[in-house]
Amino acid sequence: MATDQGVYLYAVTRDEGEGPDGLAGVAGAPVRRLAHRGLAAFLSTVSLAEFGEEALRRSMEDLAWLEETARAHHRVVEAVAALRPTAPVRLVTVYTGEAQVRELLDERHEQFDAVLARVAGRREWGVKAYAVPGGTEPAADPQGATATPGAAYLNRRRAALRSREADWRRAAEHARAVHEALMDVAVVGRCHRAQDPQLSGRREQMVLNGAYLVDDARAAEFARVIEDVADRGVAVELVGPWAPYSFAALDQDGEAARGDAS
Repeated sequence: MATDQGVYLYAVTRDEGEGPDGLAGVAGAPVRRLAHRGLAAFLSTVSLAEFGEEALRRSMEDLAWLEETARAHHRVVEAVAALRPTAPVRLVTVYTGEAQVRELLDERHEQFDAVLARVAGRREWGVKAYAVPGGTEPAADPQGATATPGAAYLNRRRAALRSREADWRRAAEHARAVHEALMDVAVVGRCHRAQDPQLSGRREQMVLNGAYLVDDARAAEFARVIEDVADRGVAVELVGPWAPYSFAALDQDGEAARGDAS
């Protein structure tokens, strides 16, 4: 391989045959399969002028580039995951060549094997819950008509703030109940940090950003839980299913990262 080229890694599976065929990955590069010791890595050749360390430092600040790359990465991972249990690899994971990928599969063979056994027959579902304003009536102004216009305005502002805080507390409590109910069905779950409204695309405050690993056989049951626990001042969204991004990563020590219910 030319020194100005690297290998972009998308996902690792067990070596169970060819496919999927004809996939285009990041930067339109064709995706190929590298089999090694019973595992298969899906990868493509990329230019280090675009995916080298220095170039990536600049590119990761380009939201348009990042979105396009993430979509291509996700498209490949989902195509592979549709065929067999898959351990997705983090976005823009680039190696110097196939020999380095083989070293990865050697060094972390047991961890990849454990992850693939764990996610077999399961998919990741996302659940997002948002506080719906207006559930709590503002308290009456004790000064009533005797207050000056300025004092009345400040009292209304304080009452509205207290009302919003009460709405948020109630929504947060219900979100915890939603998470607990979902954990009765899910194999494992994880609460991610709430997204900023600019990322979520909603004006309401997010009170739950959960990821759940669910047996395929219980997917319908999991969705019914959402229907049963929705409302009560909370808007709930169910998204997925996806490849198990939240439950297939390896931590820095090489152990399979496990989800938690915190």
